Amino acid sequence: MKHIVYLTGLIGLLALTALVVHQGVGDVAHVMAQGGWLLLLLVPLHALPLMLDAQGWRTLLAPVDPAGRASLGFLWWVATVREAVNRLLPTVSVGGELVGIRLARLRVPDAGAVAASIVVEVMVTLFAQYLFSALGVLMLLAALQDGGHGWVVLAGLLLSLPVPVLFALSLRYSALFERLEGAAKRLFGADHRIAAMVDGARLDARIRELNQRHGTLLKALGWQFAGLVAGTLEVWFALMLLGHPVPFWQALAIEALTQAVRHIAFFVPAGLGVQEAVVLLLGQMLGVSPQVSLSLALVKRAREVLFGVPALLSWQWLELRHWRHGNKQRHADRNPTEHTS
Repeated sequence: MKHIVYLTGLIGLLALTALVVHQGVGDVAHVMAQGGWLLLLLVPLHALPLMLDAQGWRTLLAPVDPAGRASLGFLWWVATVREAVNRLLPTVSVGGELVGIRLARLRVPDAGAVAASIVVEVMVTLFAQYLFSALGVLMLLAALQDGGHGWVVLAGLLLSLPVPVLFALSLRYSALFERLEGAAKRLFGADHRIAAMVDGARLDARIRELNQRHGTLLKALGWQFAGLVAGTLEVWFALMLLGHPVPFWQALAIEALTQAVRHIAFFVPAGLGVQEAVVLLLGQMLGVSPQVSLSLALVKRAREVLFGVPALLSWQWLELRHWRHGNKQRHADRNPTEHTS
């Protein structure tokens, strides 16, 4: 699996390079220079959609964290790390959730409750992303004179509807994680650390309990959908700076469908080449020049790096600090006389 991830990443990087060369390096650089240093404002602007997304997660965690130890600011930081892991590291878009469980346990010790909240959040995200994609297709249809391509995209979206529905039904009515735990025990042995990592039956029960809180699920869905819509500001503002302003609803179509394709191409590390090709295609459909469209894609890529790398570094700094603290504690346990003399 790791070799496939690296191979798709290499192919995506080559495709990205080919796109830039084909459109003209000088032309693309000229368009990006037009935006100037104001393009750096996209980095703090990205904090808004992540804050709304973190509020959705906080809504799901609230029943097991009545004291509010996992504050919105803390969950926002964890959300930045989760996104950076999924978008910048070759983890096939699941590593961020595992890191999120580990970090959230610093404030909410109940590992089962934290894991259940993230699993349910993934389910809610699927539905929020689906609704956002549908809205993007409708905006695209409204913008196009010939809606043939848009109707094809809408038909594909409708055909994919069973995916989030089946995932939600499996979480609610089937012992999904209990079965995964049983499969791990059969594959690795009952004493293996992978098999013992999760209590499948208890996790399934926690997920079913959370899924019965319909009001909580709707609130989380609303916050996540608001976060996705707020992410459109990045495209709208960037295109304005790049000299080709578009209406907000056209920017929403670009953002929504780009996000949808990136989720489909989850096996490509960071969506290399995929994101750029989709932005280029959508820009062409909406009358944006190829050079501006590619500049937009590269600006979005730069924002991911500038926002994500500090998040990854902060996570590694925390892990290093915990490792040092653990070493000191183990040393103190082995040599108690040094601390009592």
